[in-house]
Amino acid sequence: MISVIVPVLNEAENIRALVEEILEEAGSIPIREIVYVDDGSTDDTLARLIDQMREVPILRIVHHDRALGQSAAFLSGARAATQELLVFMDGDLQNDPADIAVLLERYRLPVRASNTRIAVLGQRAVRNDSTLRKISSRLANGLRASVLNDGTRDTGCSLKLIRREDFLALPYFDHVHRFVPAMLLRIGVQLVHVQVSHRARTHGRSKYGFWNRAMVGGVDLLGVAWLVRRRLPGDYLPREIMKAEPQ
Repeated sequence: MISVIVPVLNEAENIRALVEEILEEAGSIPIREIVYVDDGSTDDTLARLIDQMREVPILRIVHHDRALGQSAAFLSGARAATQELLVFMDGDLQNDPADIAVLLERYRLPVRASNTRIAVLGQRAVRNDSTLRKISSRLANGLRASVLNDGTRDTGCSLKLIRREDFLALPYFDHVHRFVPAMLLRIGVQLVHVQVSHRARTHGRSKYGFWNRAMVGGVDLLGVAWLVRRRLPGDYLPREIMKAEPQ
C-alpha cells in the first residue's frame, strides 16, 4: 500500500490538477493516502489544500509554519504517512503521477533474495528545464556520482519509491534529499533505476537556482562522503546467544 508524499511551497495553482491526477492513478494502483506537506507557503496553497481535503477523503495535510526546505518536508510527510511504501514527488506538475505505476511495477518484479530491500528511483529521460538548469544539474550529478559512487545519474528527480521503514532509518540533515541514493546504499538498500517522464512547468516558479544549489552542495558532498565511509561493515551481523551451552 502506498502513501504519496508531495512537498509544496507556493504551488497554489497546481494543487487541484495534481490531486486529480494522483486520484486517477489510485483507481488502478494501491494508493491509500496523499500526504501534502505545505512548507510555509505564503500564497493560497494551504487554503486550496483545505478545500481539496473536503472533497478528497484520502488527502491529508501537514503544515510547517515557515519554510524549512524539501528535506524537512519529505521527513514530515514520511513520519505522518501510514502505509508501507512511500512515493515522493514534486508538487509542480513536472513529475507525472502515471509514472507511479512504473515504479510500483519495478518494485514488484525484481529478482532478488528474500531478505534484500530495494528502492526504485526515477531518472528523467528528457528534462523540460532551462539550459542553465540542465547544465548545472549535469555537472552537479557528475561530481556527486564520482565522489559517492552511488550509481545514480539523476538524484534531483524527486520521483522515488522507498519503503517507509528504510526512509525513516536515514540520518537527517538539511539538503539530505540531494543524497538519498547514497544514504540508502549506506544502510544496505539496493537501488533500482527506471526512466520516467518530466513535464514543463506551466504555473508557479522554481524554488531552485544555480547559486542556491552550488553554495551548499560542496560542503554537503564532503559531509556525506565522510558519513558513507564510516558506515557499518558489510559483514556486520550481531547474534544474540539465547542460552548458555552446557560445559
